[in-house]
Amino acid sequence: MTELEKIEYAKSFIDKLANGINPIDNRPAPENDIINNVRLSRCFFYVSDILRQVIENGGVKPRKNIDKKPFYITSEQLQKYYYKGNISLTEFCARLNAMIDTEQMTGLKYNNIAPWLMKMGFLQEVESQEGKKSKRPTEQGNKIGIFTETRISSRGVPYEATIYNGEAQRFLIEHLEEILQSNN
Repeated sequence: MTELEKIEYAKSFIDKLANGINPIDNRPAPENDIINNVRLSRCFFYVSDILRQVIENGGVKPRKNIDKKPFYITSEQLQKYYYKGNISLTEFCARLNAMIDTEQMTGLKYNNIAPWLMKMGFLQEVESQEGKKSKRPTEQGNKIGIFTETRISSRGVPYEATIYNGEAQRFLIEHLEEILQSNN
């Protein structure tokens, strides 16, 4: 049996498990059987899809970003950027990514911008009492519109978020080419 045949065989078992069927005897599993747990079923479907991709790619998992161009945005596109209120750096990246074709190029990420902000002295890494590290604005960062704000997580836990107002967003757009060059 070849490796590809083994993967196909394993996928057939995963497919049966995902659909609540015992892969040994091909009988539906009882309702209270662990394989009918919805969370497990979702995991099985996920693994099945990965195995499908591997099979379709001749036994190798396809790499999605391999043929994508690096992030690039035109000045015409940047002129259409909408400065809406106070947002996180992740939201800023998401707004720019919505303006490009992410099928053709990699998206802009927090980690593309934050190191440049730290290098330029606008952010600094601080450690909380619990030992968790995070990036917070410096005095210089405050001057361009970066600040912290207490927010509540989806679990009801307060946390400090680093926020970028319209002026900070404008600053990042004005320096975006420099930021992107610093990543290369």
